Amino acid sequence: MTILAVTRERRDGETRVAATADAVKRLIALGLTVRIEAGAGLTAAVVDADYAAAGAEVTADLAATLSGADILIKVRGPSPEEIAALPAAAIVVGLLNPHLERAELDALAARGVTAYAMEFVPRITRAQVMDALSSQANLAGYRAVIEASQAYGRAMPMMMTAAGTIAPAKVFVMGAGVAGLQAIATARRLGAVVSATDVRPAAKEQVESLGAKFVAVEDEEFKAAETAAGYAKPMSAEYQAKQAALVTEHIKKQDIVITTALIPGRAAPRLVSEDQVASMKAGSVIVDLAVEQGGNVAGARSDETVLVASGVKIVGIANMPGRIAADASALYARNLIAFVGLLVDKEGALIAAPDDEILTAARVTQGGAVSHPSLQSA
Repeated sequence: MTILAVTRERRDGETRVAATADAVKRLIALGLTVRIEAGAGLTAAVVDADYAAAGAEVTADLAATLSGADILIKVRGPSPEEIAALPAAAIVVGLLNPHLERAELDALAARGVTAYAMEFVPRITRAQVMDALSSQANLAGYRAVIEASQAYGRAMPMMMTAAGTIAPAKVFVMGAGVAGLQAIATARRLGAVVSATDVRPAAKEQVESLGAKFVAVEDEEFKAAETAAGYAKPMSAEYQAKQAALVTEHIKKQDIVITTALIPGRAAPRLVSEDQVASMKAGSVIVDLAVEQGGNVAGARSDETVLVASGVKIVGIANMPGRIAADASALYARNLIAFVGLLVDKEGALIAAPDDEILTAARVTQGGAVSHPSLQSA
């Protein structure tokens, strides 16, 4: 019988877990034997007793969990300790950050492991249930507004009292992908006046449908600024200059700015300069959701809140979904269940040479080498 293992996340600050108790039941229903390392779910509000009640075997340590394991599912890539303990022919599935963590991929390949990066799941209809980037970005966008509200220290909605009226907060969201749209919706629910920008033409209608104002230079380059897969294209220096001028005038009037812009395989684009930060009012807040990939905001630092001389706070939280570990784990586990279902047959046995297009797109190591085309020249 195929053994699926879930180990404790060993990255500093990672509070999520790859399987919840409900996920264990679903994985067992696929015909798998599920092993959980003791304490794996504690930071995501899942105790060992919950796993055991769901039918998992709770193991005492890492070695016992991985002994003879066929599949290891992870939130983040496995640690060196985990890689060393993996059976040579095992399968690893997780958010492997393949463009930025090449050393870890090389180690997996050297171990003979077949690894799948959930970041590379293709954007096709059949794979929507496996789209971990979207499930986690949705929660990140929500939580970014909550973190911004806490750091702001003022009320978000308009309040009319006998003592006077409190004006609503002005929130500007930069990047209207999954995280950005959820940030817009959350800020609107909290009563803020919201505006947003994005280089993708399709974003305008989405932003306006949520009741926010769209801010962008809408020229010919803007109209062609989206890939077939739905990602933003890198923009020309000329366009960036025009957009920066527009944003500069807009940003100085904002109370809260949330940046969400990422380009797969590249460092995060710089959206907010030091001068733009300095132009904002004292007490304003910027939350940089791209800080883990270099940041959209000048001066942002990973897992720090920076108070600049002008009185503006720059909040850089590297693992925003980890701030909502229980829900983030539940959604991510469902992504993994659907993905793992492609690796096994109806009886739960591993498929010898899986050729599903989703697996092919997500496979990053195989046969002792880093195999994904986009990583071949790295």
